[in-house]
Amino acid sequence: MATIHVRDVSEGAVTTLKVRAAQAGQSLQAYVRQLLESEAAVLTPEEAAEQARAIAARSEVTADDVVDAITAIHESRR
Repeated sequence: MATIHVRDVSEGAVTTLKVRAAQAGQSLQAYVRQLLESEAAVLTPEEAAEQARAIAARSEVTADDVVDAITAIHESRR
């Protein structure tokens, strides 16, 4: 595992994180680790778009196919 040191965090932010950690029954270290892990697990819009492009490049489904499917779903709901 890697180690991260964060400097110049405001006292207010540290206090808030300590309170939240205590409320969650966690140490400050465990709480902040969980926050970082959760943040790292979420794709940015740019990452999501790149993954979508990669999937689309491997697919034979066209944009027209998608539009047709959406149109059919909308029409079936009427």
